Amino acid sequence: MLHPTAIIHATAEIGSNVSIGPYSLIGDNVVIHDEVEIAGHVVIEGPCEIGRGTQIFPFASIGQPPQDLKFSGEETRLMIGERNVIREYVTMNRGTAGGGGLTSVGNDNLFMAQAHIAHDSHVGSHCVFANAGTLAGHVEVADHATIGAYSAVHQFCRVGKYAFIGGFSVVVKDALPYARTVGNHASCYGANTIGLRRQGFSNDAIRHIQHAFHILLTSKLNTTQALERLREEMTGIPEIDYLIEFIATSQRGVVK
Repeated sequence: MLHPTAIIHATAEIGSNVSIGPYSLIGDNVVIHDEVEIAGHVVIEGPCEIGRGTQIFPFASIGQPPQDLKFSGEETRLMIGERNVIREYVTMNRGTAGGGGLTSVGNDNLFMAQAHIAHDSHVGSHCVFANAGTLAGHVEVADHATIGAYSAVHQFCRVGKYAFIGGFSVVVKDALPYARTVGNHASCYGANTIGLRRQGFSNDAIRHIQHAFHILLTSKLNTTQALERLREEMTGIPEIDYLIEFIATSQRGVVK
C-alpha cells in the first residue's frame, strides 16, 4: 500500500495497513500508526507521530519547523492523535523550545482545507476547523470547539469547550466556552444554544448556561462582579464550574 514514487526515510516507522500515495515524502523520525491513509503529494517531517486511523489529503504539510524567528533548530515535536481528518493544504508545525517543544492534536478532529495549526498550539478532541481556520502560536483549543472559516486566533489565547467561532472572526482574547464568538474584533453573543442542543446538552444544562451568560453579558456587572454572582448562585453545576474556572484563569481576558 506504499506507492513506489513515495520517498520514505529509513528511520520512519510505518504501522500495518498504512497507505501512502504517489510522490509523498515521509521524513526522519516520523511514526505513523496503523490504518493511516496518506494521499499523494503529502509532506511529513519529524519528529512527528500520527495516530491510528488518521486520513491526510493531498498537499498537506505536517511537522515542518515552526514559523518562529526564535527557532534555532532545536528538536521539537508534533503529536497527532487518532482518527483525525486532515484535508488539502492543511499545515501543522512542530513546537519551539520556548513554548514547551510540543504541538499536539487530540482525536476525531476535522481540519478542512488550508487550516493552520502553529507551533506550541494544543487542540483537543472532536473539534472542527473550517476552511483556513488559523491558530497562531501557543493557542489552546478545548474539546468540541468549532473554528469558522477564515478565522484567526491570536497567540496565547484559549478557546473553551463547545465554543463556536464564527467565520471571518479575529479572536484576540480567550473565547468563552459554550458561546458564539463572532466578528473583527470578535464579540460574544451569548450561549450557542443550537450547537449545545445538537451536542446533546439537556434542557436544564442549556438553561443554566443561558442564565450564566445573562449575568456575564447583560447584567451591567464587571467581570469580577459577575464571577462572584455566578459563584453565589450556580456553584456545583458542572458546566458553570468550568465556565467560572475558565474566566478566573484567563491571562489575556475573555471576549465579552
